[in-house]
Amino acid sequence: MTTATTAAPPFGRALCAMITPFTEAGSLDLDGAQRLAERLVTEGCDGLVLSGTTGESPTTSDTEKSDLIRAVREAVGDRATVVAGVGTFDTRHTVELSLAAEKAGADGLLVVAPYYSKPPQDAVEAHFREIADAAGLPLALYDIPGRTGTRIEPETLIRLAEHPRIVAVKDCSFDFLGAQKVLARTELAYYAGCDEHNLALYAVGGSGYISTVANVVPSQLRAVLDAFEAGDTPVSARLQQRATPLIELMMAAGLPGAVTAKALLNELGLPAGPVRAPLRPAGRAAVDGLLAAYEELTTG
Repeated sequence: MTTATTAAPPFGRALCAMITPFTEAGSLDLDGAQRLAERLVTEGCDGLVLSGTTGESPTTSDTEKSDLIRAVREAVGDRATVVAGVGTFDTRHTVELSLAAEKAGADGLLVVAPYYSKPPQDAVEAHFREIADAAGLPLALYDIPGRTGTRIEPETLIRLAEHPRIVAVKDCSFDFLGAQKVLARTELAYYAGCDEHNLALYAVGGSGYISTVANVVPSQLRAVLDAFEAGDTPVSARLQQRATPLIELMMAAGLPGAVTAKALLNELGLPAGPVRAPLRPAGRAAVDGLLAAYEELTTG
């Protein structure tokens, strides 16, 4: 018997934090986004998260964010959820992006903790409540203190879980005990935001993952959850372990996930294009290492 959540998660189980394809000239590549979204859904993703960190949201305009939602919605229809990253360090701007995402056709919102200004917990809580009150869509709160400088503390999450539109967490806190405390005391759906935690969090009641690595190996990551759901924990563990070298190179080798994911997608002839400054493309040695790890996982 497994211990995974039996209720259907609000946004699906296998979600990809999708890159934002650009043309070689640096403009938004909506055709490429549609082709990539179609591939991801066909190969096992039941949700796509747009304009997150991997989607280079700091360097895309509000109009580009809405155009991307509309294009991906058209491509995938109702075969997958579309979750829009709308989080900023400005509560008013985040509300504006939330309303625009709803109008463009998103199913849900990913809202990161306000960054740079380092607000205290009561202000963090008020920020999320104001967005949830204004939005007409369910929210996933994104806890990634390594990037934002501000934690969403477990007690804050427990209080926020009382809001009817706050339904999920993307967890990059690296606080496994804290995640379990929230799981034990709320109905929040917990999604692993760090690929090395995909199976571990799922095994203690998490709802799945929001994965950067899924941009390149969606079916291999989905197989980890499928094996666990089928009750075959040893197979699930082996599949997670087999993916570890690629996960490490993509997420923990010194380059941002947007850079490594685009490097691999470009090598595979899939829609990606360049990254936008201040990010820079991966060097040849890094690309060769990524490609070797990819080939080992997909052909081994």
